Amino acid sequence: MSKDQLTFDNPVDRHPRVDPPKQDQEMPGLDAELTPKADRGETSYRGTGRLLGRRALVTGADSGIGSAVAIAFAREGADVALSYLPAEEEDATKVAALIEAEGRTVVKLPGDVMDRQWCGDLVEQAVQGLGGLDILVNNAGRQVATEQLEDLTDEQLDETMKTNVYAMFWVTRAAVPHMPPGSAVISSTSVQAYSPSEHLLDYASTKAAINAFTKGLAKQLAPRGIRVNAVAPGPVWTPLQVVEGQPKEALPEFGHSTPLGRAGMPVELAPAYVFLASAESSYVLGETLNVNGGQDSP
Repeated sequence: MSKDQLTFDNPVDRHPRVDPPKQDQEMPGLDAELTPKADRGETSYRGTGRLLGRRALVTGADSGIGSAVAIAFAREGADVALSYLPAEEEDATKVAALIEAEGRTVVKLPGDVMDRQWCGDLVEQAVQGLGGLDILVNNAGRQVATEQLEDLTDEQLDETMKTNVYAMFWVTRAAVPHMPPGSAVISSTSVQAYSPSEHLLDYASTKAAINAFTKGLAKQLAPRGIRVNAVAPGPVWTPLQVVEGQPKEALPEFGHSTPLGRAGMPVELAPAYVFLASAESSYVLGETLNVNGGQDSP
């Protein structure tokens, strides 16, 4: 093919704009019941061996961004441990099958990361099942839209903080002693850390905390050869949005206000995690990589 015949993907329409109908799922939500379906890279992600022989633990790995990351890691040559809630078994089984189809080892680890004891057990089982650990992705998240501060209950605040922040501390603390030089810790933050929506105060607060954790831990672990970074998604079409993550009336226009005019698909986030996990980013530490369709960020 000559240079003049080359074609390029237009990011505006590389994936169709999501115009989802109003819909509702009970917590924690399933990709299997999402309308329209999200592209998690099942057929669209192509690996190039950048993570060959690596061993990764991904939390929130059954659906959305976590599942896209797990699939991409396997296509890049990594073995993967999947952390997810027992209620998400249907989605997790599908992701596990895709990983096995790549000839990689997969370890399924259902449990609740709000449980401090489980976070330690999770890491130990991942290390045992994979034969070691050198990539950790803290991706499990809870997001519940609440219009007024007065309606934000202590229970919701506690569950959001434990899922998004405490679990990150607990899992990372348990994982680091197992991680050799060259390892990577990557956490999922959000554009909400910089531009918080009025109905996501607790969620946005946790994402700002993740950014601070990332920068501080990166300095602490740098001398040990362990790199710590984060990825900050913008609006991405996942089950998180249809459980209680967005006001139901806002769903039909989800992501339309981005400069690209559409929400992202989980597969579009996966390359950022692959980059930060790979040796290609060896001089990148304490970075928050924004993948948000063009929204303002620091």
